[in-house]
Amino acid sequence: MEKISVYFMPGLAANASIFERISLPADQFDTYFMEWEIPLDNETLSEYAQRISKKVTHKNPVLVGVSFGGILVQEMAQFLNPSKIIIISSVKSNLEFPTAFKLAKQTKAYKLIPTSLIENVYNLAKFTFGEKVIKRLKLYQMFLTVRDKKYLDWSIEKIILWDRKKADPNVVHIHGDADEVFPIKYIQDCIVVKGGTHIMILTKYKWINVNLPKIIIEK
Repeated sequence: MEKISVYFMPGLAANASIFERISLPADQFDTYFMEWEIPLDNETLSEYAQRISKKVTHKNPVLVGVSFGGILVQEMAQFLNPSKIIIISSVKSNLEFPTAFKLAKQTKAYKLIPTSLIENVYNLAKFTFGEKVIKRLKLYQMFLTVRDKKYLDWSIEKIILWDRKKADPNVVHIHGDADEVFPIKYIQDCIVVKGGTHIMILTKYKWINVNLPKIIIEK
């Protein structure tokens, strides 16, 4: 039986080691881990998605994205022909954004975020994952290595200004009921993970390892 190619995209500022606890059966799946690249000058999200898509070398791959990586793989789908798109701790459209994100767009408050201050890992972890993570900062500092100011400015703007209003019904959405970045009350049509926070790729990896293979395979 031909193995299924699964490509993983991490969340904002994170590197691929965030998936180190994720293990799919090697007899069924080939797994590939993508990394963030520094955006080009004036590069749109769609253009960036097209550039990252060139890293995908298999036909009809499964794309798995976490948080901002979930937004990116949905944009990459227009340049690939994925057999399945799975997002974790993310959103399917800007209608699932919390009120703070919508206000930031209306007021352009995102332009005031001092990304030069969140380049250090303490502030980056607080910004990316929330206050509760600080207690476990040592665990997360190894994952948050993409601290380039140009990348952070670009990423925050592209998240806030994401213009997708209609969710793709083919996207499979896995979401924690304790996600503090994208609260579950704003999320429609998802597989709910009890106790899952925004960093459940790390904390609920056992659930993911048991269930993700089934989710990938089922029609």
